[in-house]
Amino acid sequence: MRIGRLAWLCIGCLLPAAVRAAPPAPNIVFILTDDQGWADVTTPMDPRFPEAKVDAVDTPNLDRLAREGMRFASGYAPAANCTPSRRSIQFGMTPARQRGTEFVGDFMPEGHLSIPQALRRANPAYRCAHFGKWGEHMSGPATPPPDYDPNMAANPTALGYDESDGLTGNLTGTQYFKSVYGAEKAKLDHVLSPDPDPKRTFSVTSRAVSFLGRCAAEKRPFYLQVSYYAIHAALQARPETIAKYKDRAPPSRNMDAGNRPMLDDLDVGVGKVLDALDRLGLADNTYVFFCSDNGGSPLPPAHVRKDASDRNHPLAGAKQQLLEGGIRVPFIVRGPGVAAAAVCREPVAAYDLLPTFYALVGGREPLPEEIDGGDLGPLLRGGGAGADIRRAMPGLVFHRPKAGRKESVLRQGDFKLIVIWSGPWQIASRELYDLSADIGEKNNLAASMPDKTAAMEAALLGYLKAVNAETAPAQGKPPSP
Repeated sequence: MRIGRLAWLCIGCLLPAAVRAAPPAPNIVFILTDDQGWADVTTPMDPRFPEAKVDAVDTPNLDRLAREGMRFASGYAPAANCTPSRRSIQFGMTPARQRGTEFVGDFMPEGHLSIPQALRRANPAYRCAHFGKWGEHMSGPATPPPDYDPNMAANPTALGYDESDGLTGNLTGTQYFKSVYGAEKAKLDHVLSPDPDPKRTFSVTSRAVSFLGRCAAEKRPFYLQVSYYAIHAALQARPETIAKYKDRAPPSRNMDAGNRPMLDDLDVGVGKVLDALDRLGLADNTYVFFCSDNGGSPLPPAHVRKDASDRNHPLAGAKQQLLEGGIRVPFIVRGPGVAAAAVCREPVAAYDLLPTFYALVGGREPLPEEIDGGDLGPLLRGGGAGADIRRAMPGLVFHRPKAGRKESVLRQGDFKLIVIWSGPWQIASRELYDLSADIGEKNNLAASMPDKTAAMEAALLGYLKAVNAETAPAQGKPPSP
């Protein structure tokens, strides 16, 4: 008896899902930039703040990402400085839980799930690569500088990367540390110099594109992390890019003179990655994530112009601080099912990436309880709204108790609590801001909203104590009870 085509189709509909042809596993490209502040873009992350951008600079590829993907208006780096952010991202844990809030910390990676390991837990077929900067002070001379980080000793191979540039750091991408080169040469960090491969942007990009080509040829799903050294000091750009900006008026915000040419070269590198995805037929099945490791750096006092706004305006603060300018960063996602030109206002952090990647590639088994991040998939599929991100902690937590203002932060919804430490678990002051109405953190509501302040403080301290977070050093005698 012959069965008609329609009948076969109906029978096919009744087959178990496992019997039907599965869709191809999605690819993931994660582009991580260095010291690129929230306003170091030409398409503002939040359309409500059109001034939050750099003027007179050409970044058509970052604009393309923003146009084709989803911008996160409240996207955060895990920390206000480099190494804590990069440790956090690789393991989906806050720097507070890792006891790694500075360059040198207590965290050792053995026994903790990394991004490549999580992806292969979901699907062993994934090929993983990391090119560019691995971590601040991860490489250096035979006699390392005092702030070299021996505790992030895990190299990319140990964490599961099939290909990488190894133990690279700021010295690899050019920076003149005072402890290595002396104070006089360190001044060159803020002098724009020509280089055919500025900040290694183009050699890093070339290796990334080569990896994409091999994965396409082998028809292997992949995870590619491209960690650019730009736009961190020292300042470098191609000679032709420097010439392009020579006669342009200075930017309206306080930035190093080299930041715009560096952004231009960085944008060209990003464009080469995007073009490779198109050329290889990979773009439709590839998620592209983009963010920075911390906020924009402050300028040396001698370089500050009185006729210009702060670099991170309208945000307060800068790199090394837990004010918005130090931790809120450009954060964009493009990929299958992600609405174009969408803006998501839900607060997210880069330690959400590991569980997000895991879920996107089909991971279903529960992740270890120590994973602090949440899966952003519901936001990506829902146009940026209407989804609660499930995390094990009470909001977004940031912790820097041993340097600068010695502070910790909890962001819940529109509210942000900052506690300033005077010693171990001793709070000197509290600041509460409604970021929906006060993005510049100018109006401290702690005194006028004591119940809200107390509730958020209890949640923040509860989390920090539960993970045995580092505490601030004692400063003189403790206050009287």
